[in-house]
Amino acid sequence: MSDVPRLSRRAFVIIFCLSMTTAIGNNGLQSVLPSIGRSIGIADSMVAAIFSLSSLLWAVTSPFWAHQSDLKGRKPLMIVGLAGFAVSMTLCGLVVSAGLAGLATPTIVFGFLLVCRAIFGLFGAATSPASQTYIAERTCPADRTRWMSSIAGASSLGTVVGPVVAPLFIVGVFGFAGPLYGFALIATTMLVIVARYLDEAPILMPKPLLRTEKAACRPRWLRSNVAPFFAYGFLLLVCQSALAQTVGFLIIDKTSKALPELQFPALLRIAQTHIEIAMVGGALASLVGLWGLIPMFHMTPKLLLRWGAGLASLGSVLVALSPDYTTAIASYALASLGFSLARPGFIIGASLSVPMKDQARVAGALGVISGVNTLFAPFAVRLYEIFTPGPFLIESAVLAGLLAYACLSPTLRNVGSRIN
Repeated sequence: MSDVPRLSRRAFVIIFCLSMTTAIGNNGLQSVLPSIGRSIGIADSMVAAIFSLSSLLWAVTSPFWAHQSDLKGRKPLMIVGLAGFAVSMTLCGLVVSAGLAGLATPTIVFGFLLVCRAIFGLFGAATSPASQTYIAERTCPADRTRWMSSIAGASSLGTVVGPVVAPLFIVGVFGFAGPLYGFALIATTMLVIVARYLDEAPILMPKPLLRTEKAACRPRWLRSNVAPFFAYGFLLLVCQSALAQTVGFLIIDKTSKALPELQFPALLRIAQTHIEIAMVGGALASLVGLWGLIPMFHMTPKLLLRWGAGLASLGSVLVALSPDYTTAIASYALASLGFSLARPGFIIGASLSVPMKDQARVAGALGVISGVNTLFAPFAVRLYEIFTPGPFLIESAVLAGLLAYACLSPTLRNVGSRIN
């Protein structure tokens, strides 16, 4: 480990803030998008689909950006991702402004939002594998759970800050588009900080791989014990994304039933407050898990995989059975606690399952499943429109299956026993 660069305090703080910035923007947008959609007249399932194209492009481009980070370094790719994020948010803000002003039909607004979010999918995907690999190659395997859990905590903190600050930008002529402009400004500020203050040693150009070496590298995760972590992570993230995309509509509808006397604009404002409370509550529960339970009980990836899936399953079924928005908010917080434990469990498990030279490739593959899972959210919202408890009950069943898988799979049971 003497030749491995150590993670400096300043670098950790910058990566922490970078992860938080992305979470602030994405979760802040997610918290206001249901209200934006209903204000403009975009169908609920179409609102959920706005993330679909960008998620698909994120999945497609993540391996490419991971490879580029091996060639050009982690820092340049972080800059590319932040630039894509800022540009995408700015353009989305302009489209929403046009829609709120009645300058375009809901269908046209929907189409342009798809395209503008696609920019984030194309270029924003560069940040995640670069930052994850930056941390992995500067920490020893024994400390990786602690450091990566801290970075995951940054994302959870961003999910607290995003819904909280989003209403602060809903001002004047900007309306619901204001948060998008605000998030673009935050990302631009972070880009400047990364470019100016993040240290990274020059990249040494590697020797070209022999043909036999290339053949050995291509299917590595298909031949190794990392595949079970990808399977677990994919299903977990499908459930998390579907729950996050659907719970906002559930809260709006339960608020409407609780306050039937209110007119639509006033009702939407109150419901938006309830959505923000749910997002903040879920994020705070995540922080309790990441910064409280994990270090307090010295939770290993094996325990994270089991407790995470179990708590998320219980929270999802309670959301399905919730009689009012208050119970739904509390149940969503419990599910978020579960997801906060399970997510670092499979990420760290995958990292520990491969040697250092494959960290970027694994990070790119994790980016694929992080992007693809969101494609299923519109189907969950559509099922919600047909049968309200449906998506939450299905999510609970899948998560219960993941709990069983974590207990029965030899690979998941023995994670961390052999550290590369």
